[in-house]
Amino acid sequence: MNAAVEKNSLEAVDIRKLLSILPHRYPFLLIDRIVDIDGDRSATGIKNVTVNEPHFTGHFPENPIMPGVLIIEAMAQTAGAISLLVQGDEKPGVVYLMTVDKAKFRKPVVPGDQLKLHVKKLKQHGGIRRFSCVAEVDGNRVAEAEVAAMIAVGDNKEE
Repeated sequence: MNAAVEKNSLEAVDIRKLLSILPHRYPFLLIDRIVDIDGDRSATGIKNVTVNEPHFTGHFPENPIMPGVLIIEAMAQTAGAISLLVQGDEKPGVVYLMTVDKAKFRKPVVPGDQLKLHVKKLKQHGGIRRFSCVAEVDGNRVAEAEVAAMIAVGDNKEE
């Protein structure tokens, strides 16, 4: 197992590490960094929202708002990334989103916001994990959901 995971926490994961563990790429990689990592139990993903992201050309040009489904996807990517990190040096798997429950959207997220995605593992059964997720901007809750995902170990496109 990875030495950093054995210590039970990592300080942060930067974009280079995210690119090595997640299959997502622009324009669908929706997290820039992960901080406050406690194994696969909890972490905070960070997404810096910028006006030059492609979804803002259609949602909505005169009043750009980040689509709620992309906020949910950013939460799921944060949860998936910490789930894959515990595999350490093993062959990375792929995380498949299975369910989204209890989703609520409270305030719009706009260009210039820094979205903080707090994820906390609720339970795990084999390769299936369930996370409670809260998205905040400036300490204010903007969205929340529970997501479940399955890790398919070794189900990597490079095989």
